[in-house]
Amino acid sequence: MSTYLPFKIDLSGKVAVVTGGSGVLCSGFAKALAASGAKVAVIGRRLDAAQKVADEIAAEGGTAVAVSADVTDKATLVSARETVNAKLGTVDILINGAGGNNPKGTTTKEYLFPEDLEKKAEGISTFFDLDEAGVRGVFDVNFIGTLLPTQVFAPDMAGKDGAVIINVSSMNSFRPLTKIPAYSAAKAAVSNFTQWLAVHFAPVGIRVNAIAPGFFVTEQNRALLKNPDGSLTPRSEKIIAHTPMNRFGDPDDLTGTLLWLVDKGSSGFVNGVVVPVDGGFAAYSGV
Repeated sequence: MSTYLPFKIDLSGKVAVVTGGSGVLCSGFAKALAASGAKVAVIGRRLDAAQKVADEIAAEGGTAVAVSADVTDKATLVSARETVNAKLGTVDILINGAGGNNPKGTTTKEYLFPEDLEKKAEGISTFFDLDEAGVRGVFDVNFIGTLLPTQVFAPDMAGKDGAVIINVSSMNSFRPLTKIPAYSAAKAAVSNFTQWLAVHFAPVGIRVNAIAPGFFVTEQNRALLKNPDGSLTPRSEKIIAHTPMNRFGDPDDLTGTLLWLVDKGSSGFVNGVVVPVDGGFAAYSGV
């Protein structure tokens, strides 16, 4: 477990919920919040995976509980809220971190060529082959999976001092990547929704911001970014060539931004922003 903290933020007495909490990035969020004194609910579809993260937090002296819920199923979230309230108390910090892509919402090639329309090769998936259910699923887990937890947990946050919601967007929301139209569009929706929520919730004292990670190697994208021998795939080589810092992000690279955004004393007047953490990818024109 990494408890690397770039600076000290005191979250003692705060209760934090982290959806997608068993993933590579969001487990890091959960651990950083716990290391800063918050009591953390690690929420995931698989209870065993969430429990592993909670156990790692406990082993480091933190307080955490694992809770099973599906961010696209409101009933399971309502049940999760009851569990969190009973075991930890009402929520102060909500991290909407659950998300992901679906191969059925992905094209095989970066571009559509005439031959793909005239006589498409076997195994090629074009824009016209995108599966409606697959695309809908990507929007469900990313956008609906941000909306529903907010509906369930935010009522307890209204009026609490320092209440804050952090959504997880993506640099794809600013500059859509080739091959993944569904994911890029869904994350753009998350960014837009972040701004809308910030305005809507301002009178009840809930700040809403988002983090937009650049390229990080996770379990979901590892096969796309690295070959079995650990070398870079052609797509990864293009990514690194367009990232001035010449590397992928490390989960700890997100910790400082997370802690800054959740702490009222550090960012109490920051509201409705989407913060890029991308190693300079968006700033580089390619020349």
